Amino acid sequence: MPATTLDATTALVLIDLQKGIAGLPVAPLPSAEVIEQGTRLAAAFRARGLPVVLVNVTGGAPGRTQAPRPAGSPPADWAELVPELDRQPGDILVTKQQWGAFHGTSLDLELRRRGVTQIVLAGIATSIGVESTARAAHEHGYHVTLATDAMTDLDADAHRNSLEKIFPRLGETGTTAEILGLLG
Repeated sequence: MPATTLDATTALVLIDLQKGIAGLPVAPLPSAEVIEQGTRLAAAFRARGLPVVLVNVTGGAPGRTQAPRPAGSPPADWAELVPELDRQPGDILVTKQQWGAFHGTSLDLELRRRGVTQIVLAGIATSIGVESTARAAHEHGYHVTLATDAMTDLDADAHRNSLEKIFPRLGETGTTAEILGLLG
């Protein structure tokens, strides 16, 4: 279902728009385009006094996986948010250690303290951090809207699967322009 409405207390949650992840090869959209759309959304939410949550990741869940983990240590600035986001003092920073932004963080508490009932999600990677956060938001009872042109993935097929098969079951989707139109 395309995005139909935004609650009066909607927060923007931008996932992993940080130097290390933005520098990875992604598809179908380039990181620069996703960052540009995320920046537009953040400016609009701030202008309306709505919460902006900037999420970064500094670790990973410790469980065994079949896929190999990156070797070595990441660069010192790997987890720094991209400067284009223009982080403001009122923004909420959430640092996570796993794919989703809810597990093991204060995100739910921060949103509930502000009376948030809906979140707009965007970021990198669609099928990892964005989808994991969308699933948890849905399970926590938030209305979820996903900005389809403000996200990309490490794999174009995984991105497409999230957009076509998963997100319609978790909430509504819309472009940045459509979401900005709903903000009024």
